[in-house]
Amino acid sequence: MLYAKNKTGLVFFPAFDWAISPTHPEREERLLYTQDQVFEEGIFDIEGIVEYKPDLVTKKDVQRVHFCVPDLWAVMTESHFISAGGTKTIAMAVMEKQVDCGFALVRPPGHHANRVVHGARGFCNVNIEAIMVEFIRKAYGVNRVAIVDTDCHHGDGTQDIYWHDPDTLFISIHQDGRTLYPGSGFLSEIGGPNAVGTTLNIPLPPNTSEEGMLYAIQEVVLPVLKDFQPEIIINSAGQDNHYSDPITNMNFSAQGYAQLTSLLKPDIAVLEGGYSIEGALPYVNAGIILAMAGVDYSHLREPDYDPDRIRQTPDVTRWVGKTCEKALETWHNRVQLGELARKDTQFAKRDRKIFYDTDNINEYQNETLRICEACGGTFRIDSKAHGGKHILAVHIPRNACHHCHEQGLSWYEEAASGAYDKIYLQDCAKDVIEEKTPPP
Repeated sequence: MLYAKNKTGLVFFPAFDWAISPTHPEREERLLYTQDQVFEEGIFDIEGIVEYKPDLVTKKDVQRVHFCVPDLWAVMTESHFISAGGTKTIAMAVMEKQVDCGFALVRPPGHHANRVVHGARGFCNVNIEAIMVEFIRKAYGVNRVAIVDTDCHHGDGTQDIYWHDPDTLFISIHQDGRTLYPGSGFLSEIGGPNAVGTTLNIPLPPNTSEEGMLYAIQEVVLPVLKDFQPEIIINSAGQDNHYSDPITNMNFSAQGYAQLTSLLKPDIAVLEGGYSIEGALPYVNAGIILAMAGVDYSHLREPDYDPDRIRQTPDVTRWVGKTCEKALETWHNRVQLGELARKDTQFAKRDRKIFYDTDNINEYQNETLRICEACGGTFRIDSKAHGGKHILAVHIPRNACHHCHEQGLSWYEEAASGAYDKIYLQDCAKDVIEEKTPPP
């Protein structure tokens, strides 16, 4: 009998009742083939690999993270409650030391969902990793968290949610945004004024192979994690960097994903993208599970795997090296860059236009952040969707100082006479969620 070196928990949730369309890449077969592979390979026969059934997240679990417009029920289906609940189930098993690590193989995915949600973006309605992280913080007192997103698409929603949080390190390794949705994740995106450097993007050129991906992990991600010293490491384990994926242009393999997982040693992995349903996902997921469990994966190969065919060119190698060098330079200079960003200003403003490609919605945001040396800073977001609702959303961070807490409450109270369809308060310092509809 095989034994897992690390006791590993798994949650499967294929979401039989949710799909954008019957033939869309994001459909239930993404996980059904993986389930078949796991059983065929006898992975559940390995002593120390344990399956859990997903629980539901609560309404408050979601509202700690998101401002759902017009309300939570318009944004989430039952499958979203269960998908996010699968991440919560694994988090509880890890935090309560029932297992050493865990992998939530769930859908729908979540890393393109921003803090404000008017609809679906990139197949994502709510951010299942962020909901899990904020539950962990509330339930177990965790503070410093690292999220390493290895999906081929930039994790712009997770970046948005933690843009102003100095206690959350968000690193995204992805195909360059000039060549792929969502068109973001550049080296210049390094976090808000109160959290400069805790957002780190590593955009890689098309046709990067495992050589380049693993180089980025070894040369940038691992040293930064060592400096940051998180209490827990989360891997947004998107699998669409695979050479056979139909909607991306990268050359990673199942063996490469397993090696990445061995290097990163995540406490929790959460499935994100990956749309080569038969050719990649069963092998990649099996590799990630074996690597997390500490079981030999050297025999793992896709039937059509040919390392010579997917080897990256010298130009790609040079590009990857320069990108990693610049990302590491940003990390080392984060203190000075933060001081410059906060210099001589009390409030920082950010205007954004956000497109919801799945639901064809344009959102316009005006954000105001209180500059603060003591905490992440309270902020408010004036958000309006074209043809939709106009809302004001106020966020008070969980470690808010007295001044930021008072400023956030003041914004919320003063907004009662404003011309908004709804006003939201996310007081994470007190774990209080409120909303109100102003009189006409």
